[in-house]
Amino acid sequence: MTRSRSRRANEAWESLLTAHASLMKRFAAEPIWGELSMREYDVLYTLSKHDGPLRLFELGRGVLLSQPALSRLVERLAERGLIERTADPEDGRGVRLALTEAGRERQRRVGGRHAVDVARAVTAALTDEEMAQLEAIGRKLAAQGAATPAQRNRQEAVL
Repeated sequence: MTRSRSRRANEAWESLLTAHASLMKRFAAEPIWGELSMREYDVLYTLSKHDGPLRLFELGRGVLLSQPALSRLVERLAERGLIERTADPEDGRGVRLALTEAGRERQRRVGGRHAVDVARAVTAALTDEEMAQLEAIGRKLAAQGAATPAQRNRQEAVL
């Protein structure tokens, strides 16, 4: 019996989520986080990937938190001196967020150890070819998620 395309898509998605949950639990159990939670690290990491400060909504595109939860987390990181807020020169009502030197140093220190854990877990399970496939698939799905509603509707019409 052949599975429908829709069923295969849902099973693939479930497999991806299960793998993500399993690996995140494994990474969370590692003794590398110190005074940072994984969510706090995620915010620091996301900020570290950009050359300049970000608005809160821009930061929100890269992390899996609601806007209110992200606002509270940013507040805590700012109070600890890991993130700085500056006025947005283009919009006086807005604020831009950037890493402080302490935040950059903390992100690098924890990130280096986390990268070792990730590499260890992924290389133990996948061949080089599978890692390349996973990266390509991940990028393709991320691009689909970033598509506008109109673009998604056109793509879904093809299905």
